[in-house]
Parts: sequence; structure tokens; C-alpha cells
Amino acid sequence: PTADPTAQPQDPTSDPTSDPTSQPTSQPTEASTDSGGSDRPEPGSPIMHGEFPDWKFSLGSAKFAADKVGGWTYDSCDTVDGQGELAANDCERAVELAYSAYSGHLKAVQVIMAFPSEAAAKTAATRLAKLPAKAVKWRRDQALDTFVYGKIRSGAIKKYVVLTVVTADRTARAKATKFHHYLQADHKNYFLFRDL
Repeated sequence: PTADPTAQPQDPTSDPTSDPTSQPTSQPTEASTDSGGSDRPEPGSPIMHGEFPDWKFSLGSAKFAADKVGGWTYDSCDTVDGQGELAANDCERAVELAYSAYSGHLKAVQVIMAFPSEAAAKTAATRLAKLPAKAVKWRRDQALDTFVYGKIRSGAIKKYVVLTVVTADRTARAKATKFHHYLQADHKNYFLFRDL
């Protein structure tokens, strides 16, 4: 499902409590010892932001690249749970990623959440699709302040839910839709094989 706000991606200024950076109750746990994505994680191991380095994607004529400008590993889902829906579906852990592309004219934020089962992840994804965007809190300071493209995509894969927010200004607008689609799909597909 895709939310398509006309002015801002779910108007970050209207609800100051939706900014995870203003939530002192659950601080991010930096994954300082992980490898930055060069080593394959052990199947079934907890997800870490270091599994996702800079994004480079190429498939036929589709080629994309983005610099990873931030990564946070959370020991629970409390930091990103905006309305209790993640807790209600037993969300166990989350990572948050921030990317910048096209010289900063496009910014992407991803929240990847781990659940105890495929059924729990699917239920959570279905519920999130029906709720306001603030049901998942993400780092609004990692998005563009002003933009012409601002959308959210989310979906379940295996025991995970991947939510991707992309904002782009006029310079990157023409590339934003495909960039968004491929970033979301590529990181979802990662989980097809991660735990095998």
C-alpha cells in the first residue's frame, strides 16, 4: 500500500510526538560492533542496521545508488511504535536506515521490523495499511523539509515488515517513484534468503 500525501509525508509538524528523536524513553542502540553489511548474518540472528550498507542496485536498465547516512538498531519496537499496533502484534525488534541520493535531492528512511512469525508480520502489515502514517514513528529529520514527492510504502515478507519513506525535491522528482519501488522491493527481497 502506498500513502500519497499531497503536502508532506503525513505532515511531520502536526504531531511532534511522532518524531522518534524526541522520545527519550527508548534510546537507539548503536550497532557499533557489526561489520557494516559485509558479512552475511547468521540465519535467525537479530536484525542489525549494519546488514544494510550503502545501497547499490542494478537490474537491466534500472540502476540506483544511495549513501547510507544513518543507521539505528533498536532492541525492541518501542521507539518506532506510534500507536501500540506493533506491540499488539508482538513486534520484537527494529532497525532504522537513512539514505541520501542524487546529491541530497532525494532522501529515504526505512524502518524494518521483526516479528515472531510470518502470520504476525502479515497481520501487522495489514493493520498498518489501514492506520494513519504515525502508527510507525520514523526519523522525520532524515527527510527533506520541502519536497514535491513524499510517499510511504510498506509490506510484509517472511517474519518482517519493511516500511520505506521517500521524499524528493523537483530535481529528483522524475526518479523518485522508481527509486522508491526498487528500494522497497530490494530490501524486502533480502529477507527471502536471510534466514535460510
